[in-house]
Amino acid sequence: MAEETLGWVGVGRMGHRMARRLVEAGHRLVIHDTSPDAVRALTDLGAEAVDSAAAVGSAAEIVFVCLPTPPVVETVALGPGGVAEGSRVRVLVDMSTTGAAYARRIAAGLAPRDITAVDSPVSGGLAGAANGTLALMLAGPEDVVDRLRPIMEVLGRPFFIGPNPGMGQTMKLLNNLLSATAMAISAEAVVMGTKAGLDPGLIMDVINAGTGKNSATEAKIPKFVIPRKFNVGFPIALLNKDVRLCLEEADAMGVPMVVGTAVRQMLAITAASEGDAADMTEIVRTLERWAHVQVGSED
Repeated sequence: MAEETLGWVGVGRMGHRMARRLVEAGHRLVIHDTSPDAVRALTDLGAEAVDSAAAVGSAAEIVFVCLPTPPVVETVALGPGGVAEGSRVRVLVDMSTTGAAYARRIAAGLAPRDITAVDSPVSGGLAGAANGTLALMLAGPEDVVDRLRPIMEVLGRPFFIGPNPGMGQTMKLLNNLLSATAMAISAEAVVMGTKAGLDPGLIMDVINAGTGKNSATEAKIPKFVIPRKFNVGFPIALLNKDVRLCLEEADAMGVPMVVGTAVRQMLAITAASEGDAADMTEIVRTLERWAHVQVGSED
């Protein structure tokens, strides 16, 4: 028996993988994206394409959005031709990373139209999106989150963060601050060790057997840096944006971020030297250039 009709706006790298899982789970999915190729990849699987976000909002009571930047999310949710202009939508679930301020503003804009906003940023990367192993950080009215839970379990493990708009976003920013910090400091460590003549694979093995292990040493450096693949799938510009949002939120609350500020500076330097589209693991390239050494090889 077919599952509930759902709407989805934004079927790029992350959005496609999550939307595909919903289609394969039996949901009728109505989608919109500005990329014809991205749309075609899902319509070939059975999704239905429409020509605007508003049309998605007229096709489904629950609409998901997965978009690259906070202003784009706000425009798609509330702007001309946006989801809020749809005749049927009652719940908008934002899977993007926008920060708490945008989440609250979007929720306030949707409320007069009797649309409930739920922020549900995710963590787990492209592999997690494809395999249904994401961590999903939901914030919104608990009864609405309970309604969403069976759908979200197709995508990964849902966590109810709290009832207020933006709480899920704050949780995601904390996660990405830690992820960025682990990548930056682990890159410094492996570059230093390589310069000293140590084998980078051995460096990771020892660290992972001790107290220094983290997400970068366990996966990103062994799988994507040492073999010179640099394709974990998260652009440095997006990580830089997430850390910036975290620091802005911390500043607004009066919370000092001394280490976080240094990490943000390193991300900005990497984006400038390697390009905004560079993979987050390419922070190593900037450090290698300064240290005149290379970690690993393609062989």
